[in-house]
Amino acid sequence: MKMKPVLTATLTTLCLAPLAQAEQIRVGFATEPYPPFATPDASGELHGWEVDITRAICEAAELDCRIVTTSWDGLIPALTGDKIDFIAASLSITDKRRETIAFSDKYYQTPASLAAAQGAALEPTPEGLAGKTLGVQSASIHQAYAQAHFPAATLREYQTQDEANQDLFAGRLDATLADRLIVEQFLDSRQGQLCCEMQGNVAHDPGTLGEGIGFGIRQDDDALRERLNAAIAEVRADGTYDAITERYFDFDIYGDADS
Repeated sequence: MKMKPVLTATLTTLCLAPLAQAEQIRVGFATEPYPPFATPDASGELHGWEVDITRAICEAAELDCRIVTTSWDGLIPALTGDKIDFIAASLSITDKRRETIAFSDKYYQTPASLAAAQGAALEPTPEGLAGKTLGVQSASIHQAYAQAHFPAATLREYQTQDEANQDLFAGRLDATLADRLIVEQFLDSRQGQLCCEMQGNVAHDPGTLGEGIGFGIRQDDDALRERLNAAIAEVRADGTYDAITERYFDFDIYGDADS
């Protein structure tokens, strides 16, 4: 039996866009660190690419956005329960999630990749992972992908990707599946360099991996969705998006403009 996620919302002192007389909006980020997208400092204040991009989009939309943090699997319940107004936590746009919430246009898109022990030579395919133990973050698109495409693998769920990485390092997993940027960051760490290596990207499946990353919004909040969409387009067009991205990445994280 699984316990229902407990909402541990914390209003941080960080204002994403402190505009005079702007409409105040509560933005949900995950409590769990997700570098380089959103990571808390010693005081609990979040920093990272996704925080900066959200700040810019809020400013363009003339919204006074205040961060509220909760556990990853508590974000959608917090949104539907009116404890936050939209989610900015690398939430993939999927048909399954559209049954519960709506989405803005995408604001980035990256592939899913497999990491395993050095020399394992695992193919990121159903045949390559048959009989293997695969670690995935609970309630993530990577868990959904693994359930759909790797039926012969044994799945082990974790609250955070870092926990899965630690078990991979300790030899308790054969592989882990996650966003490529997160996999690469782990492989660049001291532990990752000692134990593991990239095994490649899985075949893309929009049904489980989604259509990119968008802001999660309540289904009846068309006005907010339209404001965010207009702001995403604005920061993409005026160079703000690229200027922020260049501080973190050496490639176009937005992905295929047609996807």
